[in-house]
Amino acid sequence: MCGVETPPNAARVSSDRILPAISLRLLSVVCLATMAALIKLAELGGAHLSEILFFRQLVGVPLVAAVIAAGPGLATIRTGQLRAHITRAVVGLISMTCLFTAVTLLPLAESTTLQFTVPIFATILGALVLGEPTGWHRWLAVVAGFVGVLIVARPGTGHFALWGTVAGLSAGFLTAVVSILLRQIGRTESALTTVFWFASLSMVPLTIVYAFDHQAHPLRVWMLLIGVGVAGNLGQMALTSALKLGPVSIVVPMDYSSLLWATLYGWLLFGTLPGLPTWIGAPIIIGSGLYIVWREHVRRQTETEQAIV
Repeated sequence: MCGVETPPNAARVSSDRILPAISLRLLSVVCLATMAALIKLAELGGAHLSEILFFRQLVGVPLVAAVIAAGPGLATIRTGQLRAHITRAVVGLISMTCLFTAVTLLPLAESTTLQFTVPIFATILGALVLGEPTGWHRWLAVVAGFVGVLIVARPGTGHFALWGTVAGLSAGFLTAVVSILLRQIGRTESALTTVFWFASLSMVPLTIVYAFDHQAHPLRVWMLLIGVGVAGNLGQMALTSALKLGPVSIVVPMDYSSLLWATLYGWLLFGTLPGLPTWIGAPIIIGSGLYIVWREHVRRQTETEQAIV
């Protein structure tokens, strides 16, 4: 194709990486769904939100450092983008606070469903902030996604805690903001370096708050708090690794399987099942997100083909 050579066995190597990519993404889904369940159990056991956030990040610093040391080496954590990492840490910490708040106030399936709004918000931010081309197909998907949110949340009915719904949607929006920040940081920084700096920088305010807000707990609650950190950080690393092996259009749709795990955990641990509005609204939101991912894949494929020609 106009002088562009395909490396020998390139197609085979690419296909060989897709299965591990999907497997890692599914593993991340299980880990993060488990983290959400542990957050809810820890909160019901008397742990404060600040304590849960503290342990979520505390486990991450040595864990990520160990992975970096065993892989590319600790020298790779050096950065020339400290200000960008600080911005990412601030936005990421607020996003995590909103997410954990939603998990504690809403049933697991509903708080998980609200996280499916991330591609919707990312599309809006990509168009407004980055000036990315966004055709009417994706704008219709955005509108459909928000219709799904209205069906699930049923504002004004008092079906769900208002602050839980607001926190869940805020988490989705801020996660989309983080994704844009990561695009910019990722031009010069590796994913593991970014994760390390996020965990390390966020520990500064969390340690201060924890010093004033910590309390005694039974062993079971301490184990739950540690479990939040382990599950959350393993899920984050598996999620990041999946994107190294497979294209976004293939691995991201795996995230929607988290609704199955949230429903299962909600039923087994808390005796709750999603209501009919959630079963109606969630597929609309999921369909909206999948369509947005597919349209983005088509757009990038077209741009690549035009560049080659």
